[in-house]
Amino acid sequence: MKENLSGTLAIDLGNTNTVIAFQDQKDIDAVLVEIPNITSSPGVIPTAVWFEEPSKNLKIGISALRMRDCANSDIFFHANFKRLIGNPIEKVNKKNILTPTECGEKFLKFLWSRIPKKYEINRLVLTAPIDTYKGYREWLVNLCREISVDEIALVDEPTAASLGINIPFGSKIMTLDIGGSTIDMNIVKIEGGEGKSSPIAELLKFKGNDVSSISKQKIRCAEIISKSGSKIGGKDIDQWIVDYFIPDNKYAINLLNAEVIKCKLCASTIAYENKYPINLLIEGYKEKDFYLSKEIFEKILIQNNFINHLDSLLKDLLNEARGKFCTVDDLSSIILVGGGTQIPLIREWITKKLPKIQTITPPPIESIALGALAMTPGVKIKDILNKGLSIRLLNKREQKHFWHPIFYKGQTWPTENPFKLSLQASRNNQKIFEIIIGETKKEREYDVIFENGLPKLSEVQAEEVILKWDKKPLKIELKNKSNLGEDNLKLFFKITKKADLFVRCFDSKDEFVGEYNLGNIF
Repeated sequence: MKENLSGTLAIDLGNTNTVIAFQDQKDIDAVLVEIPNITSSPGVIPTAVWFEEPSKNLKIGISALRMRDCANSDIFFHANFKRLIGNPIEKVNKKNILTPTECGEKFLKFLWSRIPKKYEINRLVLTAPIDTYKGYREWLVNLCREISVDEIALVDEPTAASLGINIPFGSKIMTLDIGGSTIDMNIVKIEGGEGKSSPIAELLKFKGNDVSSISKQKIRCAEIISKSGSKIGGKDIDQWIVDYFIPDNKYAINLLNAEVIKCKLCASTIAYENKYPINLLIEGYKEKDFYLSKEIFEKILIQNNFINHLDSLLKDLLNEARGKFCTVDDLSSIILVGGGTQIPLIREWITKKLPKIQTITPPPIESIALGALAMTPGVKIKDILNKGLSIRLLNKREQKHFWHPIFYKGQTWPTENPFKLSLQASRNNQKIFEIIIGETKKEREYDVIFENGLPKLSEVQAEEVILKWDKKPLKIELKNKSNLGEDNLKLFFKITKKADLFVRCFDSKDEFVGEYNLGNIF
């Protein structure tokens, strides 16, 4: 009998499709989980719920999708509910008997109960949108209290999407997501970079206990710079295909057939002019074959103003970004997610619009779930620095010393990746470099002013003061000649589990000089 797999499960609840992936603790590769009567393909679940009253009959995924044309579907069938969770702005379909949060709760609980028994889940990783993050997180925290797993972690969707595809932390990226029901364009800045900690997941549950309100470890979400979007998506494109051949379509099965031919025409192996059959029902339940090519498909998109619509969304996105001092030149890459971005015309459009920016196409549907797994290979509670650490350097031009940050207040430790710093000699043939460390005061000082005899805090707080460590400075002697204006010493700083600040040193020829304990950070 095959042994059970033990590891981490990631669930990316999407508005159109939900993705579920598993990574065994002994394996570096993730697998997409297949569940009979729920997944439409391995790891992919239509985000749909069918819930009847008073029978309490509940179906999710592909089983719910098959019920959407049944009687009372406007009451019992629920879809497009994810974007409404934690979102007080959009209106809810009042005909449905379940609210969006109830839909999400029933969907995830039912899905959790149907995970194949061969998967032993030690950790559950969930994803959250950043535009409605606060309300969405609150909903998840309440839901997680009822899920029986020792560890639950939360990651934000843009950061998860950017992981595993070599996007440096601190980068500003654009995401284009064309799903089944919506188009979302975002420009975001990924947390980290420039000496700051890389993004981390937030723990909601640890060792079976709810730590969502007491953990020091809070999620570092990507920062939204600008966003635009609309309620147009792949389902509308399916409708346009059918309308091109049958303007007065009455049969839902035709939309499914249109989706199949649409996906087929996205393949790079399909010739532009070749026509392919699509079988549609016409009046009187009669079947008729029509023919569709890439050329006709693109014509349909253009006739329905889809490209003009994308132009308008992109213009709004870039205008808002410029208002926050972010230009196209600041973008490092464009990430395409969602099934709609697989359409060749869409890729051609974004490439022509922003030709100087690298376009990255991870797996369109499962990329966020797989990124969430990559982000949480060993999530554990870390401590938070309550003060910053700096190194004293010489400004040669002004002939005065200044403090250069190494680690910032609020970063987690022990550190996973060292902070690298290159030093130059202040004079020719300098052999000795002195390493002097300082720390910021634990609390900023505020100026107190008196008005009518009453003390008040000033609006502007005083700058942080850096205090030199009361420890003997480290002196490093180099064997090789050091030249003015060249990098002569490379330093790699890290904080250990015991809260010691270590530095590894290399000379200009990358020869190891030594590793030193500079002292305890407390």
